[in-house]
Amino acid sequence: MKIELNGKTALITGSTGGIGLAIGRGLAEAGATVILNGRQQDRVDAAVDQLKQDFPQAEVRGVAADLGTAEGCQSVVEREPDVDILVNNVGLFGPHDFFDVPDDKWQQYFDVNVMSGVRLSRAYAPRMEDKGWGRIVFMSSESGINIPAEMIHYGFTKSANLSVSRGLAKRLSGTGVTVNAVLPGPTLSEGVADMLREDQEKSGKSMEEFAAEFVQTARPSSIIQRAATVEEVANMVVYVCSPLSSATTGAALRVDGGVVDTLT
Repeated sequence: MKIELNGKTALITGSTGGIGLAIGRGLAEAGATVILNGRQQDRVDAAVDQLKQDFPQAEVRGVAADLGTAEGCQSVVEREPDVDILVNNVGLFGPHDFFDVPDDKWQQYFDVNVMSGVRLSRAYAPRMEDKGWGRIVFMSSESGINIPAEMIHYGFTKSANLSVSRGLAKRLSGTGVTVNAVLPGPTLSEGVADMLREDQEKSGKSMEEFAAEFVQTARPSSIIQRAATVEEVANMVVYVCSPLSSATTGAALRVDGGVVDTLT
């Protein structure tokens, strides 16, 4: 099985590091033109340079914008009006007690984690429909099903991603445009590593060892009993963005290491 995306243009939001950048790497390796995104121009430029070094044959460019605002989303669409693949990856996360989360933080999480994908999908899906081919992916999370007590404000946005992706898949029925959600579990991204680093350094263990212990404690239902790598998550996304996944739409595709303990 060989994934080829020559002639396709992919926009990955929130892709200057972590899972987003790993997705960009996978899509660039498959031949797609890759558009990276972040809020800060210097980080976007550094990520673009990194991908160009790793894949000299690939066409890679970037656009800096704050996708937590309607204006930021519109600026991306104006800069990059023709996209075949949209990966709605940008997102905020972090543990906070329910009673300590003010209204403005709830709104911020909703704007970044949910409305960025809504706005960009609304802008790009009609163009995909006109072509008769397109891929839209919402990066949800196992936290959208197993709402964490310490991140309720985050979990509800990931549940919303599932609802929007399923409904939009139905709305685009028969058009050749697929819409899916991918649900990572605990993943050793840069953000997670930063969150764990202080305790990890005190432990004297490697980050991989400490992350595995964290998963076993915080997500004991994990079957793999470790954190996934960003590449393992990206592999699923690259597949669902490819022509090979043409019969997969409206799906919630887990890369959660077996954390979610249900059959469906």
